[in-house]
Amino acid sequence: MIASIEEILASTRSSLTRVSAQEAAQLGDAGALLVDIRPFEQRSRDGEIPGALLIDRNVLEWRLDPASPHRVSEIDGYDQLIIVVCNEGYASSLAAKSLQDLGLRRATDLIDGFAAWRAAGLPVKLAKSAD
Repeated sequence: MIASIEEILASTRSSLTRVSAQEAAQLGDAGALLVDIRPFEQRSRDGEIPGALLIDRNVLEWRLDPASPHRVSEIDGYDQLIIVVCNEGYASSLAAKSLQDLGLRRATDLIDGFAAWRAAGLPVKLAKSAD
């Protein structure tokens, strides 16, 4: 059986408790890990969420899997709340589901992505250079 990306996305989102920009900001302040998976080009053009962990999408699972020897130090276990952020909230849904499949049951994503964060007037900082 072949499914369209829209069908896959709808199925994926049914397992997520997605959050709004305001909720993401509050949860981040309370200790949730905000993970920005946008490419450097988007971050340099649009800015970054202060305090968000920047992880390229292609290595996300290795960096956030608590069992991975390549995980980042910010990961403290499988029950950690992780909010994945992309530009508009599509890739982040798929990424959050992938993290759930690794056992990170509280992984979710930001509805409408970084665009919603910025539209809500939440803090944005200039991106660091690639140097």
